[in-house]
Amino acid sequence: MTGDTDMRSNQEIVRDSFRAYETGDRELVETLLADDFTFSSPADVAIDRARYFERCWPNAGNLVHFAFTRVIESGDEVVVTYEAERVDGSRFRNTEVHTVTGGMVRGVEVYFGWNLE
Repeated sequence: MTGDTDMRSNQEIVRDSFRAYETGDRELVETLLADDFTFSSPADVAIDRARYFERCWPNAGNLVHFAFTRVIESGDEVVVTYEAERVDGSRFRNTEVHTVTGGMVRGVEVYFGWNLE
């Protein structure tokens, strides 16, 4: 996959990052994240790539599906609102802002939503 990212839209790159979570494909997500990647959420502010893989990536094993309700690409940002399903069948809704430059995800900001029935 390396080398193909610069030919795809920012939105396609972000969608691939969600697909990596659905399938547990760490190798795929590693090809998508820049070396200087930062991740922010209410629980983790501006953590680096290594810390992201330590703290956040293990959650990939708990998620089985993302349904996108909003995908907006504006310049180097892609805003995604989704409803996700966990392996236990429970669901939740979040919004994320992904910054993509040079075919790589350089930053993600996660805004927690709520649990769904």
